[in-house]
Amino acid sequence: MNPDLKAEDDPQVVATTYGPEHRLQSERGDPDAAFAKAPAKLDQTYVTPSETHNPIELQGTTAIWDGQMLTLYEESQAIFNMRTVLAQMFGLPKENVRVITKFVGSGFGSKLWPWTHCSLAAAAARQLGKPVKLVLSRKMMFQTAGHRARTQQRMRLGATQEGKLVSLMQDYVYERSMLDEYHENCGEATPFHYSVPNLRVKFGRARRNIGSPSDMRGPGAVPGLYATESAMNELADQLKIDPVQFRVLNEPKIDESLGVPFSSRHLLECLQLGAEKFGWSKRTPEIGSMKRDGLTLGWGMATAAWVAARFAAAANIQLRDDGTTRIACGTQDIGTGTYTILAQLAAERTGVPLEKVEVALGDTSLPEGPVSGGSMATASVIPAVLDAADDAIKSLLTVATTTPGSPFEKRKNDELAFENGRVFVKANGPASGVPFADLLRSADLRFVTGNGQSNATFGEEKKEKPKFSTHSYGCHFVEVTWQPEIARLRVNRVVSVMDAGRIINPLAGRNQIEGAVVMGIGMALFEHTTYDPQNGAPINSNVADYIMAVNADVPKLEVHFLDYPDTEINPLGARGIGEIGLAGIAAAITAATHHATGVRVRELPITIEKLI
Repeated sequence: MNPDLKAEDDPQVVATTYGPEHRLQSERGDPDAAFAKAPAKLDQTYVTPSETHNPIELQGTTAIWDGQMLTLYEESQAIFNMRTVLAQMFGLPKENVRVITKFVGSGFGSKLWPWTHCSLAAAAARQLGKPVKLVLSRKMMFQTAGHRARTQQRMRLGATQEGKLVSLMQDYVYERSMLDEYHENCGEATPFHYSVPNLRVKFGRARRNIGSPSDMRGPGAVPGLYATESAMNELADQLKIDPVQFRVLNEPKIDESLGVPFSSRHLLECLQLGAEKFGWSKRTPEIGSMKRDGLTLGWGMATAAWVAARFAAAANIQLRDDGTTRIACGTQDIGTGTYTILAQLAAERTGVPLEKVEVALGDTSLPEGPVSGGSMATASVIPAVLDAADDAIKSLLTVATTTPGSPFEKRKNDELAFENGRVFVKANGPASGVPFADLLRSADLRFVTGNGQSNATFGEEKKEKPKFSTHSYGCHFVEVTWQPEIARLRVNRVVSVMDAGRIINPLAGRNQIEGAVVMGIGMALFEHTTYDPQNGAPINSNVADYIMAVNADVPKLEVHFLDYPDTEINPLGARGIGEIGLAGIAAAITAATHHATGVRVRELPITIEKLI
C-alpha cells in the first residue's frame, strides 16, 4: 500500500487506527468467476457479538503533580504511548511526564490506550494541588474502556469435488462508534492462510451510538478466523471430506498474497500432532453418532494464525561489583511473565545465576520499551537485551585489559572471553577465569553498563515488500458433550498445538495458551454485550449478567508446542503466543457442537435457544 495514501483522496480508502486502509484489502485472480463455476459452493454469514473487557483489576489512575512534573501510576500496557498522549494534552515536554506501571492486573488490550479517566485524574490533581486517584467502577468499564467490535462476515468458498479451493471471498462489516477510526481487521489472516488462486477480502464499517471499540486479545484475526474456519468446516462436511484432510489439501507452499516464502510454517505438523494426541482417527462423521456414559459427543477442530513481528525496543544491562546483574527496559509485565523472561535472557547471556538478576520494568525513566500488545513484547526485547549484554561484556573486557594490576592488563580484548560470569584468556580456557565482580572491585568500579536497541518490523510490510511472511500457527481439537434431555452443552476436552518458534519459558507459555482457550470458551458459549437501542448504553453491564467462563466451565486443557526457532524474528527465534491460543477455538467449538447436535450455529454465542 502507498504510505502517502490519504483517506480523503479516495472513497475506497478509509482512515483507521493504523493509518489509511483500502476497503479492498486483498485480491488475486477472478474470485467471482471461479466461484460461479465451482462444483462445490458455500455462501454463509457469520456473526460475532460485542464483547467487553472485564480484567480482574479495574482501570484506574493515580496522578501526582510536582510543579510542571506529572507522574502517573497506571496499569498501562503501553507506558510510553501514555506519556506522549498526556504530554500533548497538558502541553508538557515528554520528559516532564513519567508513567509507572509495575504490574497489570490483566489487560488483554483494554489497557493499551489512555482512556478518559487518565486525563481527568491528571486535570483534577493539577486543579486541587493534591494527588488524585480515580478508579472506574465495573459498570463504567462497559462504556469507557473499549470492547471487541461486533462483526458480520459473509464467506463464499468454492472448491472442486476433490476438495481443492478455487475461490475464497470474505466481506466483513464491523461496528464502531460515531467518532473513532478503530479498525477490526478480520481479514488479517485470510489472504495467506490457505492456498487458493482466486481471493478477495473487503470490509465496511457501521457507525453506532456506542462507546469506542478497541483491541481485544487477537483483534481482527480472532473474529476473522472464526468465520473462515467455520466456513472451512462447513465446506468439508458438504464435500464429505475430513476437516483435517481438507486443510492439508489446501496448505500453501508460500504466502500467496505477498508472493514470498514463510519464515517458518509448520501447520501440517500441528495438525498431525494434534490429531494424534486427541485421537481424531476414532471420529465418526455422522451427527450424534459418538456416545460415552450416556452423553452424545461432538468433535471439532480449527486452525489458528497470528502475526509475528517486532516493535522497536531498547534495554540496558549493568554488571555489578557484587556479582549481580540489573536488566532495565521500559516495557510492562501484563501477567505474561516479562520479568521472568528478561531475567532468563540476562542470565543466559552473562552467566549470572537467575537469582542474582534484578529486572527493572514499567517506568518511562527506563530505556524505551515496546507496547505489551500484539504478542510482540518478548520477540521485541530479545535483540535489545542480547545487544545490551554484549555491550556490557565488551566494556568489562576493556576494564580487564586497562586496569593496572589486572591479571589481563597486558592482554588485548580479542584475546579474552566471558562465560558463566568469568573473564578468561581464550587459550587457557574457562577454568582459569576471574569472576567479573573481582575485576570491577580491583578497578574501583561499582558497575559497567551496556546498552542495546532493536528496530521494529511491524508495519514495515506496508512500506515495502518483505522478504518473508512471518506468523505463528496452531490448531485446536475440541470435544463437547451434549445432553438433549436437559439441553446441556459442555466443552469436555481441548488439545491445542502451537507452532510459535522457540518457547523461552514453556511454563508461562502453556499458561498463555490455556488462558486464551478459556477466553475462547467464553467467546463461543457465553460472552456478548447487549446495548439499549434507546441510548446506546450496555444493558448487561456487570459480571452477573455478562457471563464469562469460570472454573466450572473449563475442562482438561492439553497444550503442546512445536519447537522450531524462527530467526527471522530475532536471534533466539521466539515468536509471540498470547493471542494465537484464542484464534480458531470458537470455530472448533461450533464444529463440535454441530457434530453432536446437528445444529449449525453461525452467530455467537451458542445459546440453549439456538440448540433447541
